[in-house]
Amino acid sequence: MRLKGKTALVTGSGQGIGESIAKVFAAEGANVVVATRTQSSGQSTVDDINNASGKAILVTTNVQDDAQIATAIETTLETFGQLDIMVHNAASFVGGPIEEYDPLQFDDALRTNLKAAFSLAKASIPHMKKQGTGRLLYTSSVTGPRVAMPGASYYAASKGGLNAFIKTAGMELAPLNITVNGVEPGFIKTPAMDHLTDEAGQKKMAKYIPAGRIGEPEDIAYAMLYLASDEANYVTGQTIVVDGGSTIPETPFFVDEEAEGMKRLDTD
Repeated sequence: MRLKGKTALVTGSGQGIGESIAKVFAAEGANVVVATRTQSSGQSTVDDINNASGKAILVTTNVQDDAQIATAIETTLETFGQLDIMVHNAASFVGGPIEEYDPLQFDDALRTNLKAAFSLAKASIPHMKKQGTGRLLYTSSVTGPRVAMPGASYYAASKGGLNAFIKTAGMELAPLNITVNGVEPGFIKTPAMDHLTDEAGQKKMAKYIPAGRIGEPEDIAYAMLYLASDEANYVTGQTIVVDGGSTIPETPFFVDEEAEGMKRLDTD
């Protein structure tokens, strides 16, 4: 019960990583506000939490709309009387080759992944400041800040910007006892991953991950739990990479035992 008595708002919590964060936080005692665009999936998360003796409500929210963000936070305060933890997990994965740059799609990625980070922080800070404490948490990515993927430049640019935001906000808000941190997921088994490649493709990808598997949403949720907890009181402006070691190897040869390069390393 590390979050007992706390209230958390989690965006994009109708599925995948956000759903797992909401459920883990609820299991640890938090009141959870599921703020997501799709009512059906959001309600499913809420029902699962409440059926497991947790406390959760749904606020249908498009994080690209500042008015809807304000409504979500107002509803949080009206229902639970406080806002201790704000997790921005909602994300846009639109993109394509740079040569085919689409300003509208790029704007969609920036508005969801980066601009909403500012809007959610601005709307949350006054209440956290009044309480004398707070946590602003963000789901970033290894894509952009650490590695690259063809066709993902919009997403990568937005996540690189998000990491810069986390550092700056962490510095500005530290005197107010409001911490700002993030988690950088690697490959995680979510609906977005299923859109990226099929089961066979995911098995191939797993071969090049030192941990030998694609991550689970819970792997990210538990990192978020640490950052949301009192144990992380002295951590701010930071991101935690949770990728099974995928960004460590200099080349795949150090991981893939079937590769000729690995065999040479073993015998030399």
